[in-house]
Amino acid sequence: MLELLDITKVYKGQKRAVDGLTLRLGPGLVGLLGPNGAGKSSLLRIAATVTRPTSGSVRFDGADAVARPDGLRRALGYLPQDFGVYPNLTAVEFLAYLAAVKGLSARSARSRIDELLELVNLAHAARRPLGGYSGGMLRRVGIAQTLLADPRVVIVDEPTAGLDPEERVRFRNLLSDLAADRLVLLSTHIVGDVESVASRIAVVKGGRVRLDGPPEELLRGVAGHVWEATVPPEAAAALQQRLLTTRSVRTPAGVRLRVLATSRPLADAVPVAPDLEDAYVGAVHR
Repeated sequence: MLELLDITKVYKGQKRAVDGLTLRLGPGLVGLLGPNGAGKSSLLRIAATVTRPTSGSVRFDGADAVARPDGLRRALGYLPQDFGVYPNLTAVEFLAYLAAVKGLSARSARSRIDELLELVNLAHAARRPLGGYSGGMLRRVGIAQTLLADPRVVIVDEPTAGLDPEERVRFRNLLSDLAADRLVLLSTHIVGDVESVASRIAVVKGGRVRLDGPPEELLRGVAGHVWEATVPPEAAAALQQRLLTTRSVRTPAGVRLRVLATSRPLADAVPVAPDLEDAYVGAVHR
């Protein structure tokens, strides 16, 4: 449905943000994972036709979306990382304005806006000026505008920034439901945002795909390479410098380290089942 083929993006005077990256995407929720500066936002702006690639092509339903972007834009709902609002407008007024821009009739927009504000838990604040909203509330307005035209392709960049834990769960469930019959591309550096809902995960670093596949396939890639050991607190810092540590937890017995290694990294280390965070760290630091 959406193909990003050999995409490269070079900004003037800067290194390559995206470097020969290819992704072929169909219906389902695809998690784009990577550290800050990995090139995720640049790739999403290209996929959303906001910016053009330096080289490579974007194809939507077989058509060239760089030369002729209107087809993709009509089917697209996009939430950028730096989403902004008009602070003097209420949520209803702001969404009505965006609905008109997207070509929705006033009648269909009214019912759709009410439905979406209920969906993102903002019905109680629908007629308050956006300038008085918290960061998390503004993010929810951004999520609502993404869904105004019932898009076939949903692209969201760091969508849960500023949301509290309950809202994060609500949003993950919403995206999971949407992905039943459309493409949802979600970019994040937080593994928890995608591990329970993504049917496919692509790990990006340095503008390139380092790992790509269903979550269970990514887990198989680090099976047998994840270890845990409890070490004295005074030794923990030096060991974390030397070993690829995915997490550390202080316990009454000492500091429990979770380590990626091809063989037993410490004498008392025991093998443990991998999780998606292990696979992600392994891909980024491979």
